[in-house]
Amino acid sequence: MLSMQFIREQTDTVRKSLEARHTPAPIDEVLALDERRRALLGETEGLRAEQNAAGKQIGAAKDPAERQRMIDEMKSVATRVDELAPELREVEERLDLLLMEIPNIPDPSTPQGAGEEDNRVETQHGEEYTDPWRKPHYDLGEALGIIDFERGVKMSGSRFYVLKGAGARLERALIAFMLELHIDRHGYTELYLPSMVKEEAMWKSGQLPKFRENLYRDAEEDYWFVPTAEVPLTNLHADEILEPAELPKHYVAWTPCFRREKMSAGRDVRGIKRVHQFDKVEMYKFCEPERSAEELDRMLEDALDVCRALDLRYRVISICTGDLGFNAARTFDVETWAPGVGEWLEISSVSNCTDFQARRANIRFRREAGGRPEYVHTLNGSGLALPRTMIAIMENYQQEDGSIVVPEVLRKFMGGMERITAG
Repeated sequence: MLSMQFIREQTDTVRKSLEARHTPAPIDEVLALDERRRALLGETEGLRAEQNAAGKQIGAAKDPAERQRMIDEMKSVATRVDELAPELREVEERLDLLLMEIPNIPDPSTPQGAGEEDNRVETQHGEEYTDPWRKPHYDLGEALGIIDFERGVKMSGSRFYVLKGAGARLERALIAFMLELHIDRHGYTELYLPSMVKEEAMWKSGQLPKFRENLYRDAEEDYWFVPTAEVPLTNLHADEILEPAELPKHYVAWTPCFRREKMSAGRDVRGIKRVHQFDKVEMYKFCEPERSAEELDRMLEDALDVCRALDLRYRVISICTGDLGFNAARTFDVETWAPGVGEWLEISSVSNCTDFQARRANIRFRREAGGRPEYVHTLNGSGLALPRTMIAIMENYQQEDGSIVVPEVLRKFMGGMERITAG
């Protein structure tokens, strides 16, 4: 969330940011509400000061008639204070809601662009390739008996599936491998997190109000299913002041993720590329503001390290202003080549959210004992997302005989299995 002071003092910057994002936001209404709020506060505080001064005079008055006259005069002041209170409350509530609708300011290094077509390829490792015998993962998975689409749909409807045997074991192996890599080599602390949170947590992490239509929630209780571990990770230190030497904090967590995919209706309906429930290993960082650019580069390298260990062809995409996520100031996507479907698949999105989420969640730190609290910077990144990593493994490691070679780094998590074959 942007501070009202920043919007008031840097209005042109905010307007230019929205233009660069190609995103509308109610800036004029926000400014008008802020002006009205300050006027109401000023009047209310003036009246209360008048009440306080009069109270002292009334207490010191010797003449009962004079005292009663002053009391009668203050009745109209008290009535006006009572009249102002509901309007002030209504203005503040509306202002707070509108502030939640304004996205983060893009970092100056973010490329300018209107949308996905203007994203920039920064680096690429390996070329696109395919072979006439290569099957897409959905055909390959069914032929090997490791993915069952029919029973997934029977139980839960479209965009659900069942992993069987070596398929389920392969996904579990990928999760275990990625967690071990981030913990042992990259120095993250593993967390086991709730997969359901209160609505307040969705607001604090920036999922609400923008993404309401894509979120699942319990109809009777205040439980929202997480679309990403970013939500509980952001809220881990909500309303806390971190003491000196606590930063940076590097966390990693595996969670199931739940998304309604309303915004992608009709897209990628075949296979496991875009589904309502999926697993993801998420990296998350809390750090000092001056370190967040460096921490973003490190987090990107941590995601790429997974790709290298799995020997996948990948490329890094710099996301332009028009395609930038609501919370993010700077984002890099990592895509891997899937030769069966013949396309680059996003398997990680790594973002620096600066102090945007920290303001919403009220997460601060002190540089020294007793020092003035400052807002932390937060960063998040997939490390990596499944099932698209599954697609990449299946389609890149498939053999002409229809089998799949298990990547060497995964074999110890699969009981030594070297190849997935039918039956």
